Amino acid sequence: MTTSEQNSTGRYLVLLEDNATIIGTRELSRLTGIRCANTADAAGAAPGELFRSAGGIVLHDLGVALISADDDQFSSLQRAAGETGPIAAIEAERRVFAIGEPSTSAEDGEFTWGLQSVRADRSQPTGKDVRVAVLDTGLDLKHPDFANRDIVTGSFVEGQDVQDGHGHGTHVIGTSCGPRTSSEGPGYGIASEASIYAGKVLGDDGSGTDGGILSGIQWAISNGCAVVSMSLGAPTEPGAPFSDAFEKVAQRAMERGTLIIAAAGNESQRSAGTIAPVGHPANCPSIMAVGAVDPQLQIADFSSGTVDEIGQVDLVGPGVDVYSSWPGAERYRKLSGTSMATPHVSGVAALYAQQHAERAWGLWARLSQTARRLPLPATDVGAGLVQAP
Repeated sequence: MTTSEQNSTGRYLVLLEDNATIIGTRELSRLTGIRCANTADAAGAAPGELFRSAGGIVLHDLGVALISADDDQFSSLQRAAGETGPIAAIEAERRVFAIGEPSTSAEDGEFTWGLQSVRADRSQPTGKDVRVAVLDTGLDLKHPDFANRDIVTGSFVEGQDVQDGHGHGTHVIGTSCGPRTSSEGPGYGIASEASIYAGKVLGDDGSGTDGGILSGIQWAISNGCAVVSMSLGAPTEPGAPFSDAFEKVAQRAMERGTLIIAAAGNESQRSAGTIAPVGHPANCPSIMAVGAVDPQLQIADFSSGTVDEIGQVDLVGPGVDVYSSWPGAERYRKLSGTSMATPHVSGVAALYAQQHAERAWGLWARLSQTARRLPLPATDVGAGLVQAP
């Protein structure tokens, strides 16, 4: 069994052509008999509730349907995707996971090594009035470092609210949007005055599905978020195609002014000679893929890389021994992973969005052009180490 088969949920994503959501939904129903609920008709309803009330759900802003289908229904849709019509593609829905591992080394100084290496400690912009969506395991809403912050929440995990019962989400939100100064340790947050949109797309066990992520992306776009940060993913195999649905969604997000940034993955074992390809969904061309470097600015042993023509690393950020917020009495913890590198890039993106009022491809270009070039292969680090304005 392949990795992709192991990660499949048994449901499917149906990509609809541009501006064909209504006719595409009708065609889907005609071909399969599946009745889909539409998020445009049920504002505020949880995707899980909509899915239970019908055989599928259409995310209207994204032009993607999530359905349960038997073999005959799948075959009908697959044939339709190969013809001229409103149905563009169909693919299996994947399970996705938080990407990060605990670390135990000490942290010294006024700012974390990560903030210093991306120059956020010297940056004037704070991300004020910029909306940053972090799609992860949620946020510890009781954490004192986030008191009096502008926070909007949404949960796309059935039966769970946004309160973070895992920790990963609180950690990555801390890096991207936490405080630059802290009474209890080093400052660790980059866009310290950004508006936080905490979307729970991974459960308290650290896992989720494509459907949950897409629901979170739609929520972020509809709320006008300039940046969507996703420290999550699923491993891919060399040569495996990227998701047509996620690529089209990322393009549509860009058209609405939203840049999606995602972790490249932690599947490599470079010390053993193994470099894994960029994972899903970061391997999509229109999603910015982020690798990880250590405090010596060497590529992290686990960081996935560009191994073929499908999926490339676009930038790197600090991803080893990263200190940030954590739920409960512990309050702070260190983690390592491309999950930790991703919010460094997302936080810096918010700073540029504030300073230059740039969005989408303009923001991507700014991040790439201002990156610090490293004496490492571009296949590992892309344009280099992200740098704050």
